[in-house]
Amino acid sequence: MADYLVIVESPAKAKTIGKYLGARYVVKASMGHVRDLPKSQLGVDVSHHFEPKYITIRGKGDVLKQLRESSKKVKAVYLAADPDREGEAIAWHLAQSLEIDPNQPCRVVFNEITKQAVKEAFKHPRKVNMDLVHAQQARRILDRLVGYRISPLLWKKVKRGLSAGRVQSVAVRLVVDREREIRAFVPEEYWTVTAFCQSNGENFKAQFHGYGKNKVELHSEQEVAELLSRLCES
Repeated sequence: MADYLVIVESPAKAKTIGKYLGARYVVKASMGHVRDLPKSQLGVDVSHHFEPKYITIRGKGDVLKQLRESSKKVKAVYLAADPDREGEAIAWHLAQSLEIDPNQPCRVVFNEITKQAVKEAFKHPRKVNMDLVHAQQARRILDRLVGYRISPLLWKKVKRGLSAGRVQSVAVRLVVDREREIRAFVPEEYWTVTAFCQSNGENFKAQFHGYGKNKVELHSEQEVAELLSRLCES
């Protein structure tokens, strides 16, 4: 019987990693996320610090049941989801579902699936990185706050099935704001006066700015002619 349970995301990884670790380890797959915000409601309590409400994803009940049963037969459980924010969140959700203390060295990460990298990673387990978990939660909650409210509007006004989220909604807003600025733009004639000068044998350009510290804008050919006449007189 195995001494340790290792949980990864995909069955393919589970099979490969199981060969590397040997008989003392049993490796199973969570098949990605096991918990998420409910689809039928907002799932975020905006009145209480945007607290998310997580439920078991439909179809993942049997997966969690099998993982719970396996976790009771071993000395320790290692959470080896992918080394990114999503993977860290999956590890945290698994810890919550399997009643594993996320502050204990239960998290194992590796950036390549080779025998050397995997075996080395298991020499340095760590606790779940809550900074990464919170980063993933913030992204997920923001997606829900924006998309859950705007998507139905798209279905009504544009086409059913379209989705809005934290990225495309903001991008569309930027495009719309810019288009409004373009349409509200009023063309205005302006002129510049540049003099080609020479001093001590060196050529340079000088542009008219104004008189003293006061900037003067030129808006017509007549104003330019008056300026040139004044400059010639001086």
